[in-house]
Amino acid sequence: MCQVFISANPESYESRTRSVRLHGVVTSIRLENLHWEVLEEIAARDGMGVTQLIEKLHDELGQARGAVGNFASFLRVSALRYMALLARQRIPADLAVPLRSLDAEAVLHGLPASWARPTPRPVALDR
Repeated sequence: MCQVFISANPESYESRTRSVRLHGVVTSIRLENLHWEVLEEIAARDGMGVTQLIEKLHDELGQARGAVGNFASFLRVSALRYMALLARQRIPADLAVPLRSLDAEAVLHGLPASWARPTPRPVALDR
């Protein structure tokens, strides 16, 4: 079993820092090379560069959640999630199919509960 993992090219798990400009503010993001490669693939599917994808993810995460928090970890999870969705055939392997053309609800339907954003619990009112 371990051979599947230890045979990875060591360069794939070396970290690389990239400086990106998010709405005019320069920030540095440090990710493993394999994560950068996956993010580049995701971006290319929708005709974007990786910086454009990162800015879009940052904006949409901020709109959905408010505070962004650990953005580098979010990017790692996004890359892992993309690969898992490909493996589960929820996203077509054909790289010519843009991700923006997919129905997100259909892609995510029926996945494990731990993959979804927790739904807010109703607040109990004391009477």
